[in-house]
Amino acid sequence: MSDTGRARPDEQTADEAAEFEQLDCSAVIADVWLLLDNECDQQVRGRLQSHIDGCSSCLEHYGIESQLKSLISRKCGGDQAPSGLRDRLTLEIRKTVIGRAVEG
Repeated sequence: MSDTGRARPDEQTADEAAEFEQLDCSAVIADVWLLLDNECDQQVRGRLQSHIDGCSSCLEHYGIESQLKSLISRKCGGDQAPSGLRDRLTLEIRKTVIGRAVEG
């Protein structure tokens, strides 16, 4: 299983692979940091980028996240975050994205 709770492409059945091909916006937004941080394989990267390229809403979100990452890098480039912070932030971001998807 990947960090997103979905089976990796090499572990999927044909139906699961077809479902994964049809990414919805909440899944893309939840995984945008994987794309920004180059933490996904080429196949997943291609799927995410393809969706972003064709979806103005996700493209806007991707741009905001990219700018945020750049700002954080400039302002905190030399600082070392406490261990476990990344995992806690990732969990909170996913909770927020999923909560918004359910509300919307």
